[in-house]
Amino acid sequence: MNLARKSRFGQRGQGMTEYIIIVALVAVAAISVYNFFGDTVRGQVGDLAAELGGGTSQQLGRTAADDAQSEGAEEYDLTDFAQDEG
Repeated sequence: MNLARKSRFGQRGQGMTEYIIIVALVAVAAISVYNFFGDTVRGQVGDLAAELGGGTSQQLGRTAADDAQSEGAEEYDLTDFAQDEG
């Protein structure tokens, strides 16, 4: 009877160990997929958030492009080094 009891607890521990290994493998796979497709996923989530917020991703992209273009056209020198932080 004692042997059967030990066997049952051993199987339960083995099942938990296998479960932990599978969860760890799934986590590693999810992290690697996110690293590989991270920019795409981030862009899709941003587009989805823009659509839910009432705007469109094209409008937000156009606004961001215009802002980047105007900021890129500005000339900077050392006289305004610490003034344009933000």
